[in-house]
Amino acid sequence: MPFVIRPYRRFPVNIPVTYENWFREGEGIVWNLSPTGWRLSGSLPLQRGDVCSLNVILPTNKRVSVVAGIVRWVRGQDYGIETLVMDGKAEARLGTYIQERMKEV
Repeated sequence: MPFVIRPYRRFPVNIPVTYENWFREGEGIVWNLSPTGWRLSGSLPLQRGDVCSLNVILPTNKRVSVVAGIVRWVRGQDYGIETLVMDGKAEARLGTYIQERMKEV
């Protein structure tokens, strides 16, 4: 896969996540995130090209659900997920969280 500069900055986090792929559920940790991509590691193996759903509760106690994300890369039990579909409320919650994080940096 060729090197591509990400359109958004990713922020380091340590947030528990549940994710689902083909009716199988896994648990793990989101290590960094942006409006369009997340890096996570978890118990359910994924492969490049898999589509999954993701659910987290941000440190602000707001729930964010990704209806569909695609696995762009795999390194062991680490996965790079591009977010494809989120509802408007989830996008707004994630956007607000990221804006607040940007103020801290």
